[in-house]
Amino acid sequence: MRALPLIILVALGSCTRPAAPGEGLANRLAGRTAGPPQSCVLTRSEFSLQAVDPTTITYGSGSTIYVNRLGPCPGLKELSTIIVVSASSGQYCRGDRIRANEPGSIIPGPTCNLGDWIPYRRS
Repeated sequence: MRALPLIILVALGSCTRPAAPGEGLANRLAGRTAGPPQSCVLTRSEFSLQAVDPTTITYGSGSTIYVNRLGPCPGLKELSTIIVVSASSGQYCRGDRIRANEPGSIIPGPTCNLGDWIPYRRS
């Protein structure tokens, strides 16, 4: 009898509507205000690049989240992509190349170039 409630919960969870493109970004940036574009952001070990959709990545957390709009970047998918950056310094800068690689894949994904970083800070 105990297994029945678990089965129902699993079935209900699989019927939820997937997030629309940009919806995840709106949730991440709720209550924040955009600042002026920056060409570079310092890399920090406690932050990671996260794909939002095939055209957008975010970096940072806490008081500031940076958004980079790439244009179409094949292979870039929310939550299922490892982002590899070819950066020449301790910063992620406009023009640096990134690759979107699938976990477990030995074939590197196509390269895309970073654009400007837009900081979003808590108001």
